[in-house]
Parts: sequence; C-alpha cells; structure tokens
Amino acid sequence: MPSINRKMIIEGSVILVFWTIAAYILIFTERRWIPSGAMEPTLHGTPNQWEADKIIIDKLKYKFSKPQRGDIVVFWPTEELQKEQYQDAFIKRVIALPGENVQLQDGKVYINNKPLPEENYLSSRQSTLIDVCSSGPQLPFLAKPQIIPADSYLVLGDNRNNSYDSRCWGVVPRQNIIGRAVFRFWPVNHMGGIR
Repeated sequence: MPSINRKMIIEGSVILVFWTIAAYILIFTERRWIPSGAMEPTLHGTPNQWEADKIIIDKLKYKFSKPQRGDIVVFWPTEELQKEQYQDAFIKRVIALPGENVQLQDGKVYINNKPLPEENYLSSRQSTLIDVCSSGPQLPFLAKPQIIPADSYLVLGDNRNNSYDSRCWGVVPRQNIIGRAVFRFWPVNHMGGIR
C-alpha cells in the first residue's frame, strides 16, 4: 500500500508541474517571427515567415522589473510609428535608459558622453543617419543630443545599416513593450537563449 500512495504522489506531482509550466507558457509567453533583417546578426529575419527565426518572448518579466540595456524587446508601434501606418510589433535592442543623455556622432552612439561598445552589432558607419531614416517626414530623432524621458527607452536594431529604429522616430514608452525576447526555437540548429 505505501508504494502505491508514493507512486500516486509522484505521478500527481509530475502532472502538476507539467500543467503549471504549460499554463505559464500559454499565459506569460508569446511566439513571434522576425520579419526583417534589422536584428542581424543576432536574429535572422525575412518577410517570409517560414524562413525567418522564430522566438519566444517573456511577457511577465517587465511586470516586476525594468528593461535593461542590451535586452531585446518586442513592442507595439509608438504614436509616431502609428502615424506612419505601422501596426505590427517591432523587435529591437534597448540601448539607452530613462534619464540618459544620448547623441550620435560620426555614426557612433554616445551615452552620457561615452561611446556605446558595439562589438555585437553590425557597423553603422556605412550609412548616414539621413540614409537610414529617409522614410520619416522630419529630421531624425538623434540628429541632435537627446535626454531619454522617464519610462521610455531608446532602441536600435543590431543591423545599424538596415534598421528603422529610435534614431529615426524616437523613444519607446515602457507601456508599449510587450516583453523580452528570451528563446529562439526555429531554426532548430540555432535553438537557444537570445542575448
């Protein structure tokens, strides 16, 4: 008899753990695919969703903590982007935090007068800010130094030459952030955590 009760407890525990994990995944995560090359080389994107990287985002993390520099976030279009008829979510890397002074000089991002280390990103020195931001109706956001407002974040694509990002249209309010990209599940040969 004791071994039957023990077996039932173990089976019940396994089932409870399984359903807890399943509920977490269903409620607090979301699957997305990468629609453009703006996050190369970190994430491969293409308009054909069958060829693009597919990721999981954690929607719970930022309920309890703030985005940090280097986080890859998925967010809804800002008011500025909505005016340009953008409706789909964006994915970019957090570069500057609330209260920081940001400027662009000779294609390099400076935060509080210190250059941003960019060893993980493709160089932005090949294209000018005007080239990258040519689809916007006004001067690019980082055409002059900016202080990042409270509860807002400056985000850039890792492929600086091919990313329509905060340099052009400004900051992302925290309320627009859906979650943090945490795991790539496709293609299988690149499966793993995202940094």
